[in-house]
Amino acid sequence: MLIFSESTNTAAGFHQTTVPEMFINEHRATQCSGKWCPMSVDSKKSDRRAVRTRRALNDALISLILEKRYDAITVQHVIDRANVGRSTFYAHYRDKEDLLRSSFEEFLGVFGSHMNWKNLKDGRTVPVLELFSHLQDFHNFYKALDRSRKTDLLYKIGPGHLARSIEQSLTAWLSLQGNQRQLAVPLPVLSHYLASALLSMLKWWLEKEMPYSPARMDEMFHELVMPGLRAALDSAQPSAKRHGT
Repeated sequence: MLIFSESTNTAAGFHQTTVPEMFINEHRATQCSGKWCPMSVDSKKSDRRAVRTRRALNDALISLILEKRYDAITVQHVIDRANVGRSTFYAHYRDKEDLLRSSFEEFLGVFGSHMNWKNLKDGRTVPVLELFSHLQDFHNFYKALDRSRKTDLLYKIGPGHLARSIEQSLTAWLSLQGNQRQLAVPLPVLSHYLASALLSMLKWWLEKEMPYSPARMDEMFHELVMPGLRAALDSAQPSAKRHGT
């Protein structure tokens, strides 16, 4: 759920920009003439316009969800609020459901990329504090989605999508460490475990009206998952040895 309307600033960096802005990469490359070359100025401008359009549509949907039931919102309502044309909307999304789903997926993808694996041995790895703090501010939005049963979509697509993002992040980090070992627990299994644990805790916390502070939830999450995560990543052995051959 892309519920970032204004830039924020936290130590962990998860809130340093709005989510859509994180997709703008000034150094991104594109393929041309069989070689990799810098992205053209026109392409960058087009990319920025697309990001601004998606942000405007996302913000429009959020504001409308806070005002009326999701089922009562039409694409026309969204484009009127965002001040964009109908053809522009359909250039990005099939319908309002696609807009909501895409917002969920982009948010989860960005969150998964902000794991701090450098802190694996003795610190916070998952930005739980930042996530829970942010959603605390948007609790009314969550409740509005829940009334229309649209939080079911988040918990349906969330574990798999977040797990893929975590797996990509962890794979990249292990590669940078020069780690070629076969892990004790396969990365897809480990990533899905982390994603499912986080979203399950988040769901419980929101449904119970946030009985603990985001900081305490962060502490409890890391107390629960870090021992297993460290064991899975630190005690990897060659597959032949694990199978007793």
